[in-house]
Amino acid sequence: MSDSAFERAAALFRAAGDLARLRLLYRLDAGECCVTELADASETKLSTLSQQLRVLHAERIVKRRREGKHIYYSLADDHVRELIRAALDHAGEPAVVTSPQQRRKRKS
Repeated sequence: MSDSAFERAAALFRAAGDLARLRLLYRLDAGECCVTELADASETKLSTLSQQLRVLHAERIVKRRREGKHIYYSLADDHVRELIRAALDHAGEPAVVTSPQQRRKRKS
């Protein structure tokens, strides 16, 4: 794997790693939305939301299309959809707590 692929992946994780942007991605997983729908759903100012979407678009995590005066956003592709779903699924799993003794037994 090339260094540039690792750098690109790290940039993707940084962009998606912000709580507000991750919530936007979760919302877009349900389908395409216009900016005003996203602003209403997140109770976020349009200027703040536009900045968040700009970051996600720059990293090719979301795509946009214009229809008249409206701009619609959606997840860029199924890779992004799977990544967001896997991250949220993993985060929702109960944490497994092990004692130091159990960890030592596993190493043996």
